[in-house]
Amino acid sequence: MNTTVPPRLSSLEQLADHLWNSVSAGEERSATELVLGALDEGTDPESVLLDVIAAVQGKVGEEWAANRFSVAQEHAATAINERVITSLGDHPSTRTTVTRGRITVACVDGEWHALPARLLAEVLKLRGWRVDYLGAQLPTPHLIAHLHTVGADAVALSGSVATRLPAAHAAIAACQAIGVPVLVGGAAFGPAGRYARLLGADVWAPDARGAADHLARGPLPRPRPDHRQGDDLPHLADQEYTLVTRNRDALVRAVFAGLDSAFPAMRRYSELQRERTAEDLASIVEFLATALYLDDEELFAGFITWTEHVLTSRGVPAQSLPPALRLLSLELQDFPRATRILRTATQAVTSRHSTESGNTA
Repeated sequence: MNTTVPPRLSSLEQLADHLWNSVSAGEERSATELVLGALDEGTDPESVLLDVIAAVQGKVGEEWAANRFSVAQEHAATAINERVITSLGDHPSTRTTVTRGRITVACVDGEWHALPARLLAEVLKLRGWRVDYLGAQLPTPHLIAHLHTVGADAVALSGSVATRLPAAHAAIAACQAIGVPVLVGGAAFGPAGRYARLLGADVWAPDARGAADHLARGPLPRPRPDHRQGDDLPHLADQEYTLVTRNRDALVRAVFAGLDSAFPAMRRYSELQRERTAEDLASIVEFLATALYLDDEELFAGFITWTEHVLTSRGVPAQSLPPALRLLSLELQDFPRATRILRTATQAVTSRHSTESGNTA
């Protein structure tokens, strides 16, 4: 058992600042040397993982959203953090004996943000678990095949992007159907894990430390194969989610064509700008489908607000959002839940623009 006393928070903050300087400059060697040096001096490995590396990775995401990092810079910084974690795992201070059971850690199918799951896997190893880390975007059939082979005590599923929640739901149900309990975590599962409960996960944890603490309290109860009876998401009976998902490309094309008239500024867009607009519209439709799956207006409104922020930070006129949402509403006028969700999001962005206009008047 690791009995090293964690350093003062100020020391961890300083270490995070130094690591950020190395990571943001693309200096892998100095980033690795910094972390290994801290471990040599007795810094608690779990604290390095969660209070230093995870904090730096969070800042990487913030810099990308604010358009201070390009996609290439974000990928490079993430890759450096991943390699630093690998080096940490090879350090003598992280070598622990397996004293607990076996946990499978994986990302939901379609989820490419693997670093949160990797952090959890490393923390669980430090806590004495035998861990099978399966990485990013694992298809559910392959996850189930793995579980049949290894006999895990539990599955820990990570999801960062909400559009992967339908796939997460399928994975949760499939694991539980073979008697394996599921712990979930990540930003995709919403504030306080609201979607984790909706989708029937056995446990939700706010972060890797919370997940490890929960697992340390004792084994998760094995679900009975028949414990999920009936339709757990009855609103899906209206088929709105299915139809929007099935017709996503046609919806994107229709809204894109309509924007030339509804948002005249788009006529001056370059070819690259028009391609980016089509990509943004595809994301809007995908998030709308997810909101329909969960029957949650706040999810979609929150995504639109975030999109507005990202567009503004990139110098793209966010005024294109309200007409795009109205055009999408016209295409889906026979879908009551979809039009309600779109109306709520449209009101959110238009009221924000009105307020800002009033403040500058």
